Amino acid sequence: MSLRKQKTGTGSTYRSGAYTSLLPWQVRERRFKPVGFRRRGLDPDDVYAFLERVAGDMANVYAALAASRRKTAAVKDALRRWQPDQARVGDAREGQR
Repeated sequence: MSLRKQKTGTGSTYRSGAYTSLLPWQVRERRFKPVGFRRRGLDPDDVYAFLERVAGDMANVYAALAASRRKTAAVKDALRRWQPDQARVGDAREGQR
């Protein structure tokens, strides 16, 4: 399996080139293998691997959300600076008529 570096918002991780993010239905429908003979419960390695994948996907979602919020704040700030300038231009045009 080839590995490629995949950038995330808070650092970088290494994942397979064929890796696809989990979808909500995949999490809801996930079933784990039972443990071996004469034991009860689920295979801990299987559960921990899945939890690690879910945690990674959640970290990517939260990083993307934070980036989106920063971009939205920058756009709002630029709009707040732009609006008074446009009002002054409009007032100047009204005065020239």
